[in-house]
Amino acid sequence: VQLVESGGGLVQPGGSLRLSCAASGFTFGAYGMSWYRQAPGKAREYVASISRSGGTTDYADSVKGRFTISRDNAKNTVYLQMNSLKPEDTAVYRCNRANTLWGQGTQVTVSS
Repeated sequence: VQLVESGGGLVQPGGSLRLSCAASGFTFGAYGMSWYRQAPGKAREYVASISRSGGTTDYADSVKGRFTISRDNAKNTVYLQMNSLKPEDTAVYRCNRANTLWGQGTQVTVSS
């Protein structure tokens, strides 16, 4: 049972990244999924969540209109499309299954 994130990296302000979180070992479609992030020296911050079917999504105010969460239950994967990135988006991004399982995280750095 695990979650594995990928897709992080270094991007300039205004750029885009797409994070992926691949799930294995459990019935992916039975769980809502979320993304969180944590910057150095700061508390973990909620970013976005998506329902089991993908029909309902929710976003933190800080990313609303710039980030899009989606999922492909056939591929057991949840995504986070991040556009118009800002330096304050720099953090380790982790996916989460119903607050019971976490991935190891992927680093996103927004810098010129």
